[in-house]
Order: sequence, then C-alpha cells, then structure tokens
Amino acid sequence: MNQLVELTSVDQWNDLYQSGQAVLLLKHSTTCPISAEAHKQFEAFRESYEGDNLTFGIVKVIEERPVSNQIAEDVQIKHESPQCFYINNQRVSWSASHWSITRKAIEAAL
Repeated sequence: MNQLVELTSVDQWNDLYQSGQAVLLLKHSTTCPISAEAHKQFEAFRESYEGDNLTFGIVKVIEERPVSNQIAEDVQIKHESPQCFYINNQRVSWSASHWSITRKAIEAAL
C-alpha cells in the first residue's frame, strides 16, 4: 500500500511542497461527517493506486491549523474542509471539496 504522510508542521509541508514531487493531499476535519466520507474515498483511491510516482499527504485541519493555513496561502485556494488537491511541481492541477471528493473523481483527475 502507498504510504501516507501526515503533515504536522509547516516545515514538513514546505519540504514536501518545495520538492516539486506529485502529491495528492487531503485537508481533513476529524469532527466532520462529510470529511469522514471524503477520507474514506481518499483512502480507497490510495489503497488501489498502483503507481510509485505519487506522495499521499493528509493534514488534520483542526489539530494542525497553521499547516492548513500555509497550504491555503501557498496554493492560493481558499480553505475548505474537506478539501483535496493534486499538486505537481508546486502547481495545483485539480482540487475538490466536500461531496466532490470521490475515488472516481480522483481517478479521473489523475
């Protein structure tokens, strides 16, 4: 299975973002039922992904507010939760929020 990186510091986010590597990132609220469903969809995609060129990341927006805020600033997309991004070379080529985060939507975007 593909490893999941939990972002718990702004420095950790900066390292990942500035690396230029391809990242599928989920901003997840641990108290929201919509976010719980988005997390299930994200995990279903991650578990089925057969490539090796994608880093999977997650930030818990309540617990790690500074990281979440820095992500919103860096990618220039207003914060929502849940929210999912495909980032490659520091550019967001796909994003979705709330009920739009589905395994099928992620598959289609990538």
